[in-house]
Amino acid sequence: MEDFEQNQEQEEVIDPKRLVKTVRKKRQIRRVRKTQGVFRNFFRFLVTVLLLLGFVYISKMPQWYLDKKVFTTSSSNSVVILNNNIVKSYRILALLRASEVPNVPIYMANTSAIEKQIKSLTPVEDVYIRRYAFPARLQIILKERVPVLTVSPDAKVQPVAAFTKDGKIIGKEFLPLDKKFKTILVLSYGNKGDDYTKWDARKVQQIEKIVKYVETYSKEPVEYIDFRNPYDVYVKIKTVNIRIGKIDENVFKRLERIPSILPQVKLVDSKVKYLDLSWEKVNYLKLE
Repeated sequence: MEDFEQNQEQEEVIDPKRLVKTVRKKRQIRRVRKTQGVFRNFFRFLVTVLLLLGFVYISKMPQWYLDKKVFTTSSSNSVVILNNNIVKSYRILALLRASEVPNVPIYMANTSAIEKQIKSLTPVEDVYIRRYAFPARLQIILKERVPVLTVSPDAKVQPVAAFTKDGKIIGKEFLPLDKKFKTILVLSYGNKGDDYTKWDARKVQQIEKIVKYVETYSKEPVEYIDFRNPYDVYVKIKTVNIRIGKIDENVFKRLERIPSILPQVKLVDSKVKYLDLSWEKVNYLKLE
């Protein structure tokens, strides 16, 4: 029993050399970890500074800013205009020439003033502006009103105005229209009892309805509708000129008589001046 206790006391005795080595090793590990910590903190600080400097440098690059002459140079690629079939691009640029070019990066530029200016053009119903960078540029996308009528003093004269479906008048400065627009030609002087500049959406819809009735009952396209005398209106189709007289509440009932008399026009040997539907219950052919 005594031998066992002596052996246990010997095992509990710590070797001084071994202890010194252990302490030195722990100190060395702590120094290495401390050095690594300092290096990591410095590296993080350095990366943060570099990122901030990089951000400042990138934000100041000219590719973020619009050219100061973007609205004065017609050959500039910094402004792209899309879907403008009525308003020419040069007219939009001329309108924006007096606008102040944003002096901030493109992503911060406020385009509401530019949109408002473009929407002041009658043919423009709405406008949307997209902003791009590198290089900084604008994409202007238009939504234009749909023209349905063109007005001319004579069938052989170029139109002097046009009307959209919502009754807006398009001035001569935007004419001629692109050929892809299929409009109704209306002859009008604009100064004989029915000034076309005062027409509204209701008037436009009335003319559209008359044309639709004539085309439906005659099965021929309307070449033009003559409003030069608003109290004695004519509608021209290929076969004959149709006199419908005054536009009143019974005009559409009179147009319904077209199928019953139009075939007679083709049977007449003499040249027909017009088919008269201006009377309520009587219709006849006027010969030249």
